[in-house]
Amino acid sequence: MKRVVKENLEIVVPLSLLYCITFGTLYLAATQVYQPVAGHALVRKTMLVLLFPLLVKYVFQLFCSPLYSVVERFRRKHTAHAYSVSVLIPAWNEEVGIERTIRSVLNTNYARLEVIVINDGSTDGTHDIVTGLVDEHERAGSSNASLKYLNLSNGGKARAMNRALKHATGEIIITIDADSVMDLHAIDNILRRFNDPEVGGVAGNVVVGNRRKPIEWMQQMEYLYGFFFKRTDSLFNSVYIIGGAAAAYRKDALDKAGGFDHEIITEDIEMSTRLLSLGYKTRYAADAVVYTEGPSDFKSLCNQRLRWKHGRMLTFLKHRKLFFSMQPEHNPYLSFFLLPLAVYAEFLLLTEAVMLSTFVIYTVFTCDYLPLVLVITLLSAVIGIQILTDSKMRFHRNLIFFVPVAWLVFYAMDMIEFQALIRSLRRLVTRRELKWQKWVRVGGLEDIVVDGK
Repeated sequence: MKRVVKENLEIVVPLSLLYCITFGTLYLAATQVYQPVAGHALVRKTMLVLLFPLLVKYVFQLFCSPLYSVVERFRRKHTAHAYSVSVLIPAWNEEVGIERTIRSVLNTNYARLEVIVINDGSTDGTHDIVTGLVDEHERAGSSNASLKYLNLSNGGKARAMNRALKHATGEIIITIDADSVMDLHAIDNILRRFNDPEVGGVAGNVVVGNRRKPIEWMQQMEYLYGFFFKRTDSLFNSVYIIGGAAAAYRKDALDKAGGFDHEIITEDIEMSTRLLSLGYKTRYAADAVVYTEGPSDFKSLCNQRLRWKHGRMLTFLKHRKLFFSMQPEHNPYLSFFLLPLAVYAEFLLLTEAVMLSTFVIYTVFTCDYLPLVLVITLLSAVIGIQILTDSKMRFHRNLIFFVPVAWLVFYAMDMIEFQALIRSLRRLVTRRELKWQKWVRVGGLEDIVVDGK
């Protein structure tokens, strides 16, 4: 009882503060009169010019995203055949959640399924849990799925995955993290996107499943917002970030690519970008849901974002020939629009502290609250629409309370991304390698009921 009260207070108190800031801003906008200040026009124009490329990107993606469902229905007319599937589950000290992960994959009851668990030198109870499940599965003997176990010495996630690929027999390779839970129909839904032989990779819909703390709710909203825009990228066959928590690949495409790169810490992002560089199409399956455990403390979240940021930068450097490429096998939407704007967004993030300070000073001195009101209104509307149109709308109902204050949530996440960018740039300059950083799993997916709806 005390824990429940504490958890509720941890959410209600900061949420109330955010509401006060938001409604205070709206009150000032309604009551204050605009007061021109010398030089204000220059500030406005400068900020508009700097933000214009990203505004174009977001407006374009928002207008295109409703076409996703229409195009997907058309694409599904070309039905894919019943592929054999190998699901790879890499694990390093994952005793907290790996049993639930394995059971969720087996419970999908896909007819031609092979599950391979790769223990990358765990020092906790992971080995005992997995071997116990393998014995239990063999004794039951009723499932169509096979469960295999590779117990390796520690060599890193990419090397572990490459070892597993040598044992995998499936035509389609699906990866899932050992802190995740797979929805019942995730495999069926993700396979529908492989109805074109040129599709080399498909991203599933990753949902943050632990929702007991404000920092977890923030990530839940961020994932919902970010994955929504993959719909547009999927229309143009250019999903360049296929996260390992819910990723699917053609086995022959992985073989052609030469397996995962163990020199880049985000081997999943590098692989999806490499497939695009080889001329493959990549897509997004919004209805192929995998729940994952997000970091539950500030330090762990900062370290996670450092890993993502650093890995993406290294990927961009490795595949820099993709930028503005005129090669016929490279997608123009990716080369001339998506990738350049991704780098430009990092530049703006680098200058955000100065820009935000300037914007706040400008707003206070001129009482020009209209731009801020527009940001609050538009972002709240977008988040609201995303919740209502998501395949797991009932799961995301808790985010309704965050809709009016979404703008502040994203400012907070930007600060976390900013520290990751600074730390990553420092490592690039000094050529310091980034080791795999892992947070302590605390669980939080126990209450998830996978229904496939």
